[in-house]
Order: sequence, then C-alpha cells, then structure tokens
Amino acid sequence: MPGNPLWGWLGPLLVAVFGGILRFTGLGRPNAVMFDETYYAKDAWALINHGVERASLGTVKDPVADRMIIQGNTDFLVKCTPPEADPCPLYVAHPPLGKWMIGLGEQFFGMTPYGWRFAGAVVGVLSILILARVARRMTRSTLLGCLAGLLLAVDGLHYVLSRTALLDIFLMFWVLAGFACLVADRDWARGRLADWYETSPLSDQGPWLGLRPWRIAAGLCLGAACAVKWSGIFFLIAFAVMSLVWDAGARRAIGLRRPYLGVVNRDLTGVLSALALLPALTYIASWAGWFASSLGWGRNWAQATSQGPGFFVFDSLRSWLSYHFQVLSFHTGLSEGHTYQSTPWTWPILSRPVAFHYQTPGTGCGADECAEAVLGVGTPVIWYGGLAALIAMVAWYVATRDWRAGAVLLGYAAGWLPWFYYALADNRTMYLFYAIAMVPFMILALTMAAGLIVGRADAAPNRRALGAAVVGAFTLLALVNFWWLHPVLAAEVIPHSQWWARMLFRSWA
Repeated sequence: MPGNPLWGWLGPLLVAVFGGILRFTGLGRPNAVMFDETYYAKDAWALINHGVERASLGTVKDPVADRMIIQGNTDFLVKCTPPEADPCPLYVAHPPLGKWMIGLGEQFFGMTPYGWRFAGAVVGVLSILILARVARRMTRSTLLGCLAGLLLAVDGLHYVLSRTALLDIFLMFWVLAGFACLVADRDWARGRLADWYETSPLSDQGPWLGLRPWRIAAGLCLGAACAVKWSGIFFLIAFAVMSLVWDAGARRAIGLRRPYLGVVNRDLTGVLSALALLPALTYIASWAGWFASSLGWGRNWAQATSQGPGFFVFDSLRSWLSYHFQVLSFHTGLSEGHTYQSTPWTWPILSRPVAFHYQTPGTGCGADECAEAVLGVGTPVIWYGGLAALIAMVAWYVATRDWRAGAVLLGYAAGWLPWFYYALADNRTMYLFYAIAMVPFMILALTMAAGLIVGRADAAPNRRALGAAVVGAFTLLALVNFWWLHPVLAAEVIPHSQWWARMLFRSWA
C-alpha cells in the first residue's frame, strides 16, 4: 500500500468527522416520530427493558413518549394472554439486532428522538470511515479513499437514514463492514500465498492458508446483517461465492496447475465455516433475549419448561422456527399499497422517495406558509453520476476482468436485483430507502471511475490535470447539491415555496 500510512488513517478520519458533524447537528429534530420509527423505537425500548419486543397497554410517563410512543404497536399486536396482561406479547416482522442497537442509544439518552436516533448516527459515521478505508485499499490511493467517504457523507439518503431510527442503516453498515473484511482477507491471503511460493516447491493445489481472521470477521458482520433484516442473506451468498472466486484467482496467479481443486480441498471448508456456520450462529445469538425470556411472541415457555433440559432446547427451537414461518408468511403476503411505495427499477433515478416527516408550522420561516420536511432521497448528482459509473464498471470488467469492478457490480446487484423478483412475483410493498445497502457500492463505482478519469501516476501531466479538474468539478457539484437539499433533509423550517423549489420531480412531493 503506497503513500503515507498516517494520512491513510488521518484523511478518512477527517472525512468521517465531517460526516459526524452533519449527522449529529440537530439530531433530535424533528421532535416527533418519523415514519417507521413508530415501530422500531418502541421495539428497541422494549428489548432494553424486557429482553424481547413487548407492547405496553398502559400510559408511559415520559414527556415525549407520552404522546408519541407507547400505547403499543397496534399494527402487529394480535392478542394478549391473558387479555389483561401488560405488557403483552408483540409479533414483529424483523430480527432483533438492529433494534438492540437502537435501544443502546435509548439506554444512554432516554426515550427521546435523540436517544432512538443516536445509534443510527454512530453507524452512519462509522460507515463513512469504513468506505473511505476500503476504497483506499481497493484503489491504493488515499485521495480516492477520502473521495469515497466524502461522497457517502453528502449523500442525502445516507444522511437521512443516519438520522432516523429505521433498520436499513444498520443493514447497510454490517454489509459494508463484511465486504471490507473480505477485501482485507483477499490481500492477506495473497500475501500468504506469495510467501509460500517463495519458500516452497510448486505443487498442483497449493497450501492450506490456516485460520483467516479477516474472513472470520466478515462472517460475523454478514451474520449481523442477516440479524438486522433477512435481506442480508443476499449479500452473504454473493460475497461467499466472490471470496471463493478470489481464492481461485490467487492460486491460479502463482501458477498452480490445479487451482480450482485447490480451492475445493484447501479453502471450501474454511469458507463454509466462516461464511455459513458462523453467520448462522451469529443470527441465532441475536435472538438470545427471546430464548432467555418467557415473554416473547410464540415463546410457549410453560410448555418448554414442562419437562427436562433436552425437551426445553427442542421445544424452544420448534417455537422459534414456527415464529420464523409466521414472519416468512407475513413478508410474502405484504402487498398492501402505500402512498410512498416504489419499484426497484425506479430506485436509481430517485423517482419516488419517502416523506419521513412533513408539517406546516404556522410561524418560523418569515412567510405566510411554512414547511418542515424530512425527505428520504439521495443526492441526485451522486446517484445519476453513479449510474454512469456503474455502466463504466460493466465495460471495464468486460474489457479487463478487473476484480474491483466485478466486486462493486456484485455488491450493487446483491442489494438491487433480488427485489425485482419480489416486485414482479409477489407485488411486494417496497420503498426507496431499501436501496441504502446499494449506495456504498454505487459510490465505490464512482470512486473507481474517478481513478480512471484522473489516470495513473505515470500518465501525462496535462491528462492528469484535466482528469483531476473533472473529478473536482463533480465533487463540488455533489456538495452544492447536498447543500441545496439539506433543508428538506434535516427538517428545517422554510417557506413552502422553498420546499417546493427543492422537489426535483412532482413525485417527490
């Protein structure tokens, strides 16, 4: 890795601090529940207090929660057993890890908007740092790494979800962290193979590389992604295959005569352990509160404890799997229309974002009609530039088979293409913010394209100067575009005419 190691960390950290200032400034604004915060803030609070999601039927004695939070998540509440039970069992449609993370902020800062948004802001900032570092590793350029982090910092959708207690920002974080670990594992494994090549006689298949700490870390992260939302499984499968392909390429690169057989005999067991067994154990561990509690939905505690320890384990697993089949049935039947729903093929052009919050305050903007809005939309300059960059990645991969272009395209596809099936086969209700898991890979595509535009270090100075000017102009446009949209991303009170001026399409309103 060329360049100054100090700046390799200091540059990305400075970009992350910039993103943190943006996200934590006014984090508690608006002082209201936004969109699906009405579910996850409640569920997180219940997890912290009970170990499982519960719905309270009583009055919550909190000045904010009293009116906003807590008479129960009635959309999913089916029954209480006995009817007068308080709190009563709550059926929920997503695994618990993301809500546990939201709950940590509530534990420290209380059941307030700042409290339930705190964890999302933290992982939003950390994702900026991770993306900057993984882009630096992939491009071997600190400057390009910082560019990737900066573009993520000023993407509108990432900004809004970092300041909202929804699960998708946590899904994106764990997916990105898992991807970053696998990129580091690729370098680590190639280094081990190079050392072996220099000191050992060449063989047909090559060596077993031993325990691979970065691959193990990737398994933990991708298991955590599945423990936030089930859609993490698409990334887990895609990245496991990608890692095996990288191993085969590494063995072929040093001249092994049977590299693919070497992958099967030397690497496959490790991949299955790190990227199948370990994620499964991580997912199960995220349900520890449900297993340890008698209060969870479908827990059947009295039945499970009616006999010995062996029956307890068997019956607990049976109840847990039955709960999962209920959730699967819920998701496959989720086709009820919604004002802000959209289809996945429209996500890249931002045609139908979600209005997380909209109010018309009577005063505070110096005009007769005011608006206070949070619109979950990406920064158009970044997203439309990202489309062009992704097309360039397709051409680059076809022409050169560059592993970086392939990895970026695979990550983007894993976050996007599966939703086509659900839209066409199940008519699933979906929203633009589901695309947040694709955003880091779109920005990596932009970063790779920027590297191609600037050119290699040995290119002609005039050519590099022109390329740098183009990339700099694009970055400046992205910053200006984010600044222009910021009032409708951060719930600033502005004249209604100014809110309307920021609606790029009528479908945004």
